[in-house]
Amino acid sequence: MSTPEDDKPADRIKDSAQQIWLAGLGAFAKMQQEGSKAFEALVKDGVGVQKKTQQAAEETLAQAQARMAGFASEFGTKAAGGWGKLENIFEERVARALEKLGMPSAQEVAALQARVEVLEAQLRGKAAAGAPARPAPRKTAARKSPDSAKPSQRHKASGGT
Repeated sequence: MSTPEDDKPADRIKDSAQQIWLAGLGAFAKMQQEGSKAFEALVKDGVGVQKKTQQAAEETLAQAQARMAGFASEFGTKAAGGWGKLENIFEERVARALEKLGMPSAQEVAALQARVEVLEAQLRGKAAAGAPARPAPRKTAARKSPDSAKPSQRHKASGGT
């Protein structure tokens, strides 16, 4: 059988469990009474945290956008410089190839145009002064064969009148 000394620790544990149970019930009752107040306080705290988080996110986004704009501008500047260099290289190579083919450069063509304009002005000056202006002799594309000579020349060559 059990002795009264053995029942004391069991009674203490039983009493402790009872008190814990009662404390839990008291907390539950208090939460029911003040639950709506606590809930509203938590919502208010949550709204504050959300605003702070959203503001921090917007600031971070603005900084990232500014950085990206800077990178894009820098990249655009470098790319434009690279295209300019590439264009210059291309132009130089085309100019060398045209020179090898015997094509005149733009400067040579401009110089020739200027000379032609000067000569035309001189001719107009002579024509205005009364000197008979002779048309420049035309170059023909191919030489004519003797068979294609004018009839008057064929007649003279054959001894006719």
